[in-house]
Amino acid sequence: MSHYKYHVFFCTNQRAAGEACCNQYNATEIRDYAKAKIKELGLSGQGGIRVNSAGCLGRCESGPVIVVYPEEVWYTYVDRQDIDEIISEHLQHGRIVSRLVISD
Repeated sequence: MSHYKYHVFFCTNQRAAGEACCNQYNATEIRDYAKAKIKELGLSGQGGIRVNSAGCLGRCESGPVIVVYPEEVWYTYVDRQDIDEIISEHLQHGRIVSRLVISD
């Protein structure tokens, strides 16, 4: 069994002015929001959900990016409502939010 049920990585990379990066879309703020929400819901910790920052995940053209393991599902998002949907649907109920999935 894995130490965490889900491990969520938020790209919070900041590039030089003008270059596409996730932090241009408030990725750090959204990561902090997701982390707090998961803790508030009692889903964090061993056997639960871990939220981490990541450096560049190499998909800058897709806008802000997160990846959820162990399924290796890549998501983009626009706002907190999208993150709420990912938390509720994927992380709590195991249902992938297809409208936010980044396809290969």
